[in-house]
Amino acid sequence: MLLASYTDHPLEAGLDEAGRGCLAGPVFAAAVILPPDFAPAYLNDSKQLSARRRTALRAEICEHAVAWAVAEASPAEIATVNIAQASYLAMHRAVAALGVVPTHLAVDGNRFKPYAGIEHTCLIKGDTRFRHIAAASILAKTFRDERMAELAELFPGYGWEQNAGYPTPAHRAAIRQHGPTEHHRMGFRLL
Repeated sequence: MLLASYTDHPLEAGLDEAGRGCLAGPVFAAAVILPPDFAPAYLNDSKQLSARRRTALRAEICEHAVAWAVAEASPAEIATVNIAQASYLAMHRAVAALGVVPTHLAVDGNRFKPYAGIEHTCLIKGDTRFRHIAAASILAKTFRDERMAELAELFPGYGWEQNAGYPTPAHRAAIRQHGPTEHHRMGFRLL
């Protein structure tokens, strides 16, 4: 049973990212403020759900959330500041894009760059413990998967519509065969 929030304050935002370990594409992050009683069936960490279930939950989250936002940091930004800092940058952008100012940030993981004016708590495996972080996990994952499917149409042959830029054997083989694209993270070990 997932908890509604860490502080029990109704304007606490859950934050999570998607795409940190990928070889290609942006890193995405989402910030979500949920009503305290929002507890749809199957809500969980996005990695524990099927694509169909994530899509259905995304619609529910977007419809019922007090506020939600998704943001990204590009491969060029990842190369400039590193993947951890780019993840924080995407999270900060998501918080800034919320239509409501949160009173606290509940961040999945064990590290975060403080956001000016809003206290935060890092929560290891927060996406399996708190509803708003699970919701952020789902939004970050589904929006990023959509972006990678769009990029797959422009750059066929890398299988991004299936691997979402993660380092699968087929993706690495495609890099060997076709070379990297502008969307590959050149600071990562591609082969």
